[in-house]
Amino acid sequence: MSGATDHEVVVGVEVHAQLATRTKLFCGCPTTFGAPPNTQTCPTCLGLPGALPVLNRRALELAVLTALGLGCRVDPRTRFDRKNYYYPDLPKNYQISQLHRNLGVGGFLELGPRGGGKRVSIENVHLEEDAGKLLHDERGPHSVVDLNRAGIPLVEIVSGPDLRSLEEVEDYMETLRSTLLYLGVSEGKMEEGDLRFEASISLRPRGATALGARVEIKNLNSMKHVLGALRHEVGRQAAILRAGGAVPRETRLYDEATGETARMRSKEEAHDYRYFPEPDLAPVALDESWLAGLRASLPELPRARAARFAATYGLPEYDAGVLTADRALADYFEETAAAAGDAKAASNWIMNDVLALLSSGRVPLADHARRVPPSRLADLIGLVRDGAITHTAARQQVFPEMARTGEAPAAVVASKDLAVQSDRDALAAVVERVLAENPKAVDDWRKGKPLKAVQGFLTGQVMKATGGKASPAVAADLIAGALEKRRA
Repeated sequence: MSGATDHEVVVGVEVHAQLATRTKLFCGCPTTFGAPPNTQTCPTCLGLPGALPVLNRRALELAVLTALGLGCRVDPRTRFDRKNYYYPDLPKNYQISQLHRNLGVGGFLELGPRGGGKRVSIENVHLEEDAGKLLHDERGPHSVVDLNRAGIPLVEIVSGPDLRSLEEVEDYMETLRSTLLYLGVSEGKMEEGDLRFEASISLRPRGATALGARVEIKNLNSMKHVLGALRHEVGRQAAILRAGGAVPRETRLYDEATGETARMRSKEEAHDYRYFPEPDLAPVALDESWLAGLRASLPELPRARAARFAATYGLPEYDAGVLTADRALADYFEETAAAAGDAKAASNWIMNDVLALLSSGRVPLADHARRVPPSRLADLIGLVRDGAITHTAARQQVFPEMARTGEAPAAVVASKDLAVQSDRDALAAVVERVLAENPKAVDDWRKGKPLKAVQGFLTGQVMKATGGKASPAVAADLIAGALEKRRA
């Protein structure tokens, strides 16, 4: 990280992930995003006297799956605690969370290639309820509160202070999000608040083992904001230390407009929240057979799947990482590879053409897979492999039409008359015309330029002249013969 050449950067990340449940953590109110303000509330999530919480079994199950997927030791007996603080979006004036008996402890997350495969420790995984949301009117002095989010189930994942660069932090966040999606515990929609981050950062002299003063940056709702806040903090803290000052322990907020952090309050400790056991919820005993069933249901996770793709299909590590970052994309690749009998071709088509289509934002993967299921993409790969159409025609005309209409590749080839032209007499006339239009290429060959270089350029011109339908092999052979006649 720039600005910290004399110091080592130490970062830990806390992630709050909304669990994919239909109802809240301790009541039956729905968790639907975008509902009108304060329409998804009840006496329990409003904190009204006499309303008692009842634990959502599905939320507990998803949180335990998260802990298991991150390699944590799951405590067979867990309990909830009250975290006491006053804020307008917290109607009970306390948050039900976990401090003393977390669901999972001692796990890890293995980073991808950018993180060098580093293992980042997971200190704990626990359940807690969300608070409401304050909305500030910039045109006036008033703020309003929407309590629809109050009581939304969250799983909090706390990493150790193991990250040493922006690249590692970014890899950690992306790998964790991918892992949560593979586990099916969260939808991971950051624009809807499904994932929120808090980053803790300190600097210490290089070679030192003691940690520096920790600064926590709260309520970061995108990976971009996490990286921006950390980038600013590195420079700010390094400047303080170089001037002989001491960095105060504090909590800061990030201003995305300025790209800077600002002091919020002094850093609070656990005792500041006056935690005590939640009296309205009994301790939870996790049945070992139930835990065993959850362990057995764990899917192959992204890092393990990427390693298998590289070993089984002979894919480069980068390609394997891209293909396995999203579970649905990985499934799409494996089904295409199996149907085509050619994993490398399937990887090439998905890495280039499918991902280019998806990144354009025109269509999500689920919609694309309905129009071009793996079997149809495999059919297109087969047409190219068998020489029925050229790769150029397949990429430039057949695939885009399939993606637009859902037609089978053979039907597109027939309707657009894209079958490969292999007739030597017809192509010979095209070759002669191309040579006449490109005298410099012919002259370069006469002067000693390698045949392959000239042949490659001229073959491209033949392909262009035939709309990508000419057989490249036949065209190249005809060009070689025609050039030889012009040697004198």
